[in-house]
Amino acid sequence: MNNILCFGEILWDTFGDEKVAGGAPMNVARHLAQQGADVLFASSVGNDESGQGLIQFLKDGGLYSNLIQRDNKLPTCEVTVQLDALGQATYIIPQPVSWDNIQTTETLNEAAINAPAIVYGSLACREATTRDTLLNLLNETTALKVFDVNLRPPHYTLSTIETLVAGADVVKMNEDEAALLIGGNTHNLKENIVEFQKKYHPKTICVTRGENGAMAWHDYAFYEHPGCPVKVVDTVGAGDAFLATFVNGLLANKPMPAILEQACRIGAFVAGKRGANPVYEESEINFMKRQ
Repeated sequence: MNNILCFGEILWDTFGDEKVAGGAPMNVARHLAQQGADVLFASSVGNDESGQGLIQFLKDGGLYSNLIQRDNKLPTCEVTVQLDALGQATYIIPQPVSWDNIQTTETLNEAAINAPAIVYGSLACREATTRDTLLNLLNETTALKVFDVNLRPPHYTLSTIETLVAGADVVKMNEDEAALLIGGNTHNLKENIVEFQKKYHPKTICVTRGENGAMAWHDYAFYEHPGCPVKVVDTVGAGDAFLATFVNGLLANKPMPAILEQACRIGAFVAGKRGANPVYEESEINFMKRQ
């Protein structure tokens, strides 16, 4: 089967006494699955109770496969999440953890070669082993390569980000990440996106803008969506939901205005719910379209 491959971290997000399974590429995989896509998720967990819990979580959600490695030395990742008054999240992420040590395997290579798209981020590439595994996969496949910048200070270097951008067909970032990587502000964002594209040559660049929607450069044209009003509960997973919808739309060859509209609607729906992976409620998502 030709499954979209999501590669990178899986972890427990801890909110006080509550633990919720998370990790951007895993969240993207779950949203792709909710949208009816065929998807595989590749990561690593520790050989510990937390890791077993994540494996059970993946099994329950239909995302477990032999692409989930077990590490006998490094622990499963547990992240402390802190939400501010606006529901914006910050993260305390331990290092090293199991997904810092994702190994190249024949099964993983085969999944990459057969994938129509590979979705990856920067966090899991902070250590050389996982980074090298990913770069080898990207070199072996003709899949659409989708880089979710997803910066988590201090867990990145600009040189690694540049390497990951250079291998990407699609680059998705938020406004803060765009300010860091391409410079400028909302007034000259388009000019800087053009210069960024000339340097790294991605086919598509998307900048999400929170409550103000998103902008995309695609096929040498700009597209914008103003966003969907929503009462934010927390922003965890909203960008992942947006990206999953965006990738689905690209693979289906939908027009970019339609892709942005649906991605903004589903991203807003998730921001209005607690947690990264609420079950879709079509009536709510369609209501946002009418606002």
